[in-house]
Amino acid sequence: MATLNVLVAVCLIYVTFLFVVAFAAERAAMQGKGGWLRSPMVYTLSLSIYCTAWTFYGAVGYAARSGLEYVTIYIGPTLVMVGWWWILRKLVRIGRAQRVTSIADLISSRYGKSNMLAVGVTILAVIGTTPYIALQLQSVTLSFTVFSGAQPGGSSPVDRDSTALLVAMGLTLFTIVFGTRNLDVNERHHGVVIAIAVEAIVKLFALLAVGVFVVWGVGGGIAATLERIDTSEIGMWHVQGDRWATLIFLSAAAFLCLPRMFQVMVVENDDEGHLRTASWAFPAYLMLMSLFVVPIAVLGLDLLPAGSNPDLFVLTLPLATGNDGLAMLSFLGGFSSATSMVIVAALALSTMVSNHIVMPIWLSLTGGGANISGDVRNVVILARRVSIGGVVLLGYLYFRLSGGGAALAAIGLVSFAGVAQFLPVLLGGIFWRGATRMGAFAGLTVGFMVWAYSLLLPSFGTGALISQSIMENGIFHIGWLRPQAFFGIEGMDPLVHAVLWSMSLNSLVFFVVSLIGFPSPLERLQGAQFVNVYEHSSNPQSWSGGAAQSEDLMIMAQRILGAREAQKLFEREAQRQGVTGYLPEPSPDFLQVLERELSGSVGAATAHAMIGQIVGGASVSVRDLMAVADETAQMMEYSSKLEAKSDEQARTARQLRQANEKLTQISVQKDAFLSQVSHELRTPMTSIRAFSEILRDSDRLSAEEKVKYSSIIHGEAIRLTRLLDDLLDLSVLENGQVNLNIQTGNLEDLLEHSVVTALTGSDETAITIRRNRALESAWLTTDLDRLSQVFINLISNAQKYCDAETPVLSIQVNQADGVVMVDFVDNGTGISKDEQAIIFEKFARVGVQKAGGAGLGLAICREILARLGGSVSYLPGQGGAAFRVIVPVRIPQDEV
Repeated sequence: MATLNVLVAVCLIYVTFLFVVAFAAERAAMQGKGGWLRSPMVYTLSLSIYCTAWTFYGAVGYAARSGLEYVTIYIGPTLVMVGWWWILRKLVRIGRAQRVTSIADLISSRYGKSNMLAVGVTILAVIGTTPYIALQLQSVTLSFTVFSGAQPGGSSPVDRDSTALLVAMGLTLFTIVFGTRNLDVNERHHGVVIAIAVEAIVKLFALLAVGVFVVWGVGGGIAATLERIDTSEIGMWHVQGDRWATLIFLSAAAFLCLPRMFQVMVVENDDEGHLRTASWAFPAYLMLMSLFVVPIAVLGLDLLPAGSNPDLFVLTLPLATGNDGLAMLSFLGGFSSATSMVIVAALALSTMVSNHIVMPIWLSLTGGGANISGDVRNVVILARRVSIGGVVLLGYLYFRLSGGGAALAAIGLVSFAGVAQFLPVLLGGIFWRGATRMGAFAGLTVGFMVWAYSLLLPSFGTGALISQSIMENGIFHIGWLRPQAFFGIEGMDPLVHAVLWSMSLNSLVFFVVSLIGFPSPLERLQGAQFVNVYEHSSNPQSWSGGAAQSEDLMIMAQRILGAREAQKLFEREAQRQGVTGYLPEPSPDFLQVLERELSGSVGAATAHAMIGQIVGGASVSVRDLMAVADETAQMMEYSSKLEAKSDEQARTARQLRQANEKLTQISVQKDAFLSQVSHELRTPMTSIRAFSEILRDSDRLSAEEKVKYSSIIHGEAIRLTRLLDDLLDLSVLENGQVNLNIQTGNLEDLLEHSVVTALTGSDETAITIRRNRALESAWLTTDLDRLSQVFINLISNAQKYCDAETPVLSIQVNQADGVVMVDFVDNGTGISKDEQAIIFEKFARVGVQKAGGAGLGLAICREILARLGGSVSYLPGQGGAAFRVIVPVRIPQDEV
């Protein structure tokens, strides 16, 4: 039998090997030579952290105790990978679009970026994962005990508590070294992932080697082994329907909701296309892991002494037959299974703790400023390292408190049932836009309370954390609140009982509270982003940067992203905006990009709060107004139903007042609009009436006077017709009733037509047009007539309003990333900074309007480009008036 010293030496050599592999992977990634690190197979092997010590050791023990019931633990993930692949793809797409760092970050981001909800999910995730970490420590200590030669009832040369503590310390060190080197979780932990992939191969090879040895080296071949299985109780097909269904559901839910699985499946994912490979490769991996479970369990029961721990048959069978080398390989397989799980679980949980608990507290203690002195990066990294140690320590404490005597499978199921409480909130959030933050919080709270009371506390043993009196009589001696007999339903399996009531009450409370509540506008917008992620992957909610200072944003970004990364980000945006220097304008688009970058380091909720603190709040966009109006309508309808109830009259009156204030604001906006339209219509009508009366009533007018007055009437009629056409055009565009005429044409020809049309027949001073035709050769598939209308309007505006002595209009074309940017820059004095914010509003006329327009042209341009999937914006700092038109090369299908 191998000595304990040899075992320790092998462990140290193996851990050193993993360190070398991880360092090599990190270095290759930093040097840009790590393309193989992002392969589908590495991604698939990283999913093997689902197969922990429970799978390696506990599956055999599970089979020895419960027969073929162990296969349920493999069926659940297989169903998810094969049948629910579309759910995984949606989660990965959401994770990349929103730059989520953990399952807590995703849930909080979906429900209005609520940090309160993120804190709740983090705490519940830590509690739910703690038993599983304890399971891994227990498996490793049991393995050391077996190799130390301890016999049941005798004194063991191995102190199990000390061994578990040393293993916990070693895993903490490894996770800190390779899990906190990069602040941005979305930069990927290549060292950790490749180490997990290597361990996946080791544990699979070890389990297959033991299986082959047991079947052919001990069992006498396939036929003899199958005969043993047929005569064994394990081979009997006993199916307890409710328990099988519960276990399959639990394993499927845990595969989606375990923090460690979310880390490797979503956060560490480089390409959602890897899921296609994993959808068949990972079930094949699970099949190989389960291939020899029954033969090992059957031969272990037949050959080993009665009372032997079946959880350790994978070790004790090779040892009992004198095959120490195979036993050592088996130990390394179990060691790999346990360590990989603890490493990734600690990494995922530490990210959640630092982002959603430590960082908000630290920001509040330091004055709440987002641009405070000090390096935020160091604070976040330190918080994650301390959190890793704290998470592993909690697992060790659970191991000590529970005594480490429970079967591995039983401990694993307790953890599975805990993290499964995230499932209703997770699936509801990505498929139901009506789900609310309060519904999610209430459902999670109820589900975890029921799970803790009915399953977690009893798992410590009666009398440890829950008394025998409560187990028999219920809390407060209320019989229908007995932990394992809710509502007087007795005789049910404790696990089935706990899962049934916790998941049912969780889902019910989540659904009901969401129905009776009203999501905020931000929740509605985030709901649209998540539910319709494939249509809105790149369009998060809007910010208003009017009150923001670029310098403050730069300071904050440098302290979180680092000086070099922050400066590169700001310089790229400044170049895109056409601004000189390295400080771009804090536009809504840039603030969205900045928030996504920061969320990868400190989480979506914290990033949103920090930017909001500098900016001073989000703007009320069109979607916000629509959400508020929708919310108001629901509130009014709900208020009318509650009006008859006397005990809620105060609440009803308050809701009606709020609705009335919002309707009053809408009414004021409507009155202002009608007043402006009336004025614009009245002016030409008055001229037409006055001069027509002169022509009608005066018979002494000369021929020249008649021509003059007729020309005035004709000009005013044309002006009136143009105004009505513009109003009708704008109304059709705003209501989305316009039918696009999609054609393919050359941009150069379109610009040439627009220039000729805009300048032909103009009475204004001729303007010189400068173009670089070599850059205009781009083919567009869009509504060419509408796009030409935009170009003509912008050229006409330059012709009318450019106040330079020698007017010049430069038309510059650039192409990048599937879009064409066309800049119209004149050499006049431009538009003042105060007026730039309103030039795209209806009837907005700035400066001296020598052409007397109604102020609808730019508003129409904005609406046209919105329908074409593009945009128009004003470029400050260009000397004169400058407008940028961005239009996709091919119009998006959802705009057609």
